[in-house]
Amino acid sequence: MNRSYYLDLAASGLRMPIGTHLVLHEHADHEAIMLDGLRLGTVVEEAARRFRSPMAIPVMDLKLEKESLLLSHGVAAEQIDSFHFTEAPAKDWAVDSTPRMAATCEAIRQVARNGEFVPVGMGIGPFSLMTKLVSDPITPVFLAGTGANGDEEPEVKLVERALELAMNAILPYLQAQITAGAKAIILCEPAANKVYFSPNQLSESYEIFERYVMEPNRRIKALLEAGGVDLIFHDCGELEDEMVRRFATLDPAMMSLGSSRLLWEDAALMPKTTVLYGNLPTKKFYSDALVSVADVKRLADALNQKMCATGHPFILGSECDVLSVPGSEETIKAKVEAFLA
Repeated sequence: MNRSYYLDLAASGLRMPIGTHLVLHEHADHEAIMLDGLRLGTVVEEAARRFRSPMAIPVMDLKLEKESLLLSHGVAAEQIDSFHFTEAPAKDWAVDSTPRMAATCEAIRQVARNGEFVPVGMGIGPFSLMTKLVSDPITPVFLAGTGANGDEEPEVKLVERALELAMNAILPYLQAQITAGAKAIILCEPAANKVYFSPNQLSESYEIFERYVMEPNRRIKALLEAGGVDLIFHDCGELEDEMVRRFATLDPAMMSLGSSRLLWEDAALMPKTTVLYGNLPTKKFYSDALVSVADVKRLADALNQKMCATGHPFILGSECDVLSVPGSEETIKAKVEAFLA
């Protein structure tokens, strides 16, 4: 879409959460809905309507690509969550779509067909998927940052092969969502942060961050551009300013950052053609002891005022997807409504 679409939304004072998970879990058979594309599309539209969002956003489920990759590798479904590669696989293999992926694509297709909302897709970033495929990604990433290569260190070889396999799972799924009619993709790369990259090492060189994070994400950006699809980049991790600057080189239509970031300072790191989105502490909304309704109103007003002073395009929203927590559903919804008011 034309970049002015997002800039106009920001100028309108739009407030919106990523809240499909909340609406989905109002349905007792939510697990069945996730496998039924038509019903899932209805729920995605229901969430957009409920929260007054012009964009219909899927559930931010970042397990789908690992599931598709490992099922294609012959790993049993019940072992997928805990499975990690212990040595670098010798070769690539085709990655098949799963019923969950097919349902998400059908939901996007329904949203596009109905035409009430902009259909948005969802995917995990390659570095973040890699961290789910190995038991200890931190040590080999550090070793690679010292100059070690896969021929010298099997751990480095494992991480680099896992990154390649991640792309094998990610690219076809993104293409399937584009084919289904997605006009924008939220790409979630939360592991690209200070936990997995040594700040001391980065102070000397960002070479390994470029190679492991930026280069794969540039491949994804090229895929989206070829399909006429916009990038909404999401990273709710603990970040260095230089990380944010480098994400900006992807030229996302929107940048979504976690509540640890001061968006009014990040505005100086981003071009004004990128709308900043976020970043109320919605991960804490389940507990009044952590954040009350009054706190939400105060934080929302303060963030709006500070962002307005920067002159940077901004949409007030959640730091991540707003999860439905059993027993706390009404508390969470009250806080969402508080910042939408």
